[in-house]
Amino acid sequence: MGVRVVVVDEHRLLAEALASALKLRGHRVLAAAAPAAGAADVVINRAPEVCLLGTASPAEPGVFEPIVRIKRERPQIAVVVLGPVPSPRGIAAAFAAGASGYVRQDERIEGVERALAKARAGEVAIAPQLLQGAFAELLNPAAQPDDEGSRLLRLLTPREVEVLVRVAEGEDTRLIAAGMEIAPSTARTHVQRVLMKLGVGSRLEAAALAARTGLLDRAVPVRQAGSAGQTGPAGQAGQG
Repeated sequence: MGVRVVVVDEHRLLAEALASALKLRGHRVLAAAAPAAGAADVVINRAPEVCLLGTASPAEPGVFEPIVRIKRERPQIAVVVLGPVPSPRGIAAAFAAGASGYVRQDERIEGVERALAKARAGEVAIAPQLLQGAFAELLNPAAQPDDEGSRLLRLLTPREVEVLVRVAEGEDTRLIAAGMEIAPSTARTHVQRVLMKLGVGSRLEAAALAARTGLLDRAVPVRQAGSAGQTGPAGQAGQG
């Protein structure tokens, strides 16, 4: 017997392709949607047996809020997350929000069907190898990007952190100088120090490195804290 399912994914083509595949295999797809917001509304209004919720970033804060609302308002609806190879944090976040299962995006359609059937039956739907991989990572954690980001961030002064954020936002020397109320020559010196400390040769490389290592996410609150501690119009107390 087919499952009554709603497919939600941020990419409409993926949602519609998966919905078509499930229909061909005898399942009743009530909706295939890609809402930027309102995923919970779609699911609650359609009231499927199972919601297949696609996400590209399972570890991102708040990504599973729709699941929390669905389970609060329609606890009988099971939710199976369809995502990339997850980190332990991603798996934990999905199940903590109320998900019944987690399926990798590269899983075969038969694997998706098995997960839907298990979730409808009230069982946990996750491949043993995913759990094994998560436990292995918890027991033998590899260096995370945030570790490198923290190390690099410690090399910079608060003023250099602000310069890095402005560089990543695409500001040129003139805008950096105006925004920080410093001379263009001083701004240029700060930029050169940032590039030197990060070991890169251009502003573009600095921005890419900051984003890749998580440095940029950590730099914003540091920048804000540094700005709060400035004493003069040019923030002389915070200069490095």
